[in-house]
Amino acid sequence: MPGQLPVYIGPDAASELVAFCRANNRTHLALIADDNTYRALGAQVETACGQAGLDVRTVIVKGDDIGADDAAVYQVLLGLDKSSRTFLAVGSGTLTDVTRFVSHRSNADFISVPTAPSVDGFTSIGAPMIVNGVKITIMTQGPLAVFADLPTLCAAPAPLLAAGFGDMIAKLTSVADWELGHLFWNEPYDPVIAARARKAAWACAHSIDALARRECAGVETLMAGLIESGLCMLDFGETRPASGYEHHMSHYLEMKLIWEGRHSVLHGAKVGLGVLASARLYDQVRRLSRGDVVERLEAVELPPAAEEIARIEAAYGQQAGEIVRLHAPFLDMTQAQFDALKTRILEQWPAVQEIAAQVPPADEIAGWLNTVGGATTPAQLGLSDQEVATASSVGHYYRNRFSVKKLARMLDLS
Repeated sequence: MPGQLPVYIGPDAASELVAFCRANNRTHLALIADDNTYRALGAQVETACGQAGLDVRTVIVKGDDIGADDAAVYQVLLGLDKSSRTFLAVGSGTLTDVTRFVSHRSNADFISVPTAPSVDGFTSIGAPMIVNGVKITIMTQGPLAVFADLPTLCAAPAPLLAAGFGDMIAKLTSVADWELGHLFWNEPYDPVIAARARKAAWACAHSIDALARRECAGVETLMAGLIESGLCMLDFGETRPASGYEHHMSHYLEMKLIWEGRHSVLHGAKVGLGVLASARLYDQVRRLSRGDVVERLEAVELPPAAEEIARIEAAYGQQAGEIVRLHAPFLDMTQAQFDALKTRILEQWPAVQEIAAQVPPADEIAGWLNTVGGATTPAQLGLSDQEVATASSVGHYYRNRFSVKKLARMLDLS
């Protein structure tokens, strides 16, 4: 794993963290946790820091369904004093994002102390925050270091491990989408980082049996992969290496649950369903011959902007205006631009087939998810088939990116 920042995954993260803080003169700390993560590791870290003479101020974020939102940010700010402190994010995705955001806005550093291998955001610069009911990624900062306690990770609840695996195999579809975006939408791309993300995902897939048995070797591979995925985003400066159409579906579903006041669903669990939807489209792409593509492209017409905007308004409600603004490059496409895109798709079809060949079949991915106890149907997450179908249909509006869903719309695939 590239050594951009200190990363420790092992049996004694608390001691390693203390040694790092003392060596780097980080004597004043703000430990951010919730009740569960404080019990899992926070108390141990707090005690170790206190015994080493470090000044630790602990903030426990309260709530039954904590989100990365203004309420959580307020709780953290309320629990702080005026001292300059290095933040310790003791938790998984939500607490890391809240801590990342608050530390950045406080002009302070933070150290990531994961308690479960559930997401790839530990080393990312982006903080996915819920603002006015909309999940937006705010560019903030990466951690100063990561200290992951392996016994704590291995003891994490099984759904969190399954969610982490779902977030990890998403790199197999997100990197493919990234390559399509570079090919057809001139999106910035780095082949070295793409290869790193894909390699980390396959390492997790190959360790699936060990992970399913909750063996520390499998859990360590998953945690290393999640950290590497975050480093890919950190190195590239945005989320493209790790977030494609499958994540856009998940983000839409998350916002829908917020709008309706429903209990949240683990990010990686929703992403896993998105990976299956994406992989099914790539399955169809692989089966198309060049002749099939010619016929489909000849039949497809430029969607009227008004029709597209109506779909966005129906799906996104009061957030539709912002989504329309973000999606303007697609909505404002002229007939000439649309025809040029069709021509390019036909010309680049061999390259498209090479990209699609890198995505495992959807049935294989479903088998992986079943092995680790991940969800493969909407009902397993408390969602309806219609809700996930809607997310599949409108989730791609969430980003101004070219993904397999946009390719599928050009080819009338469903």
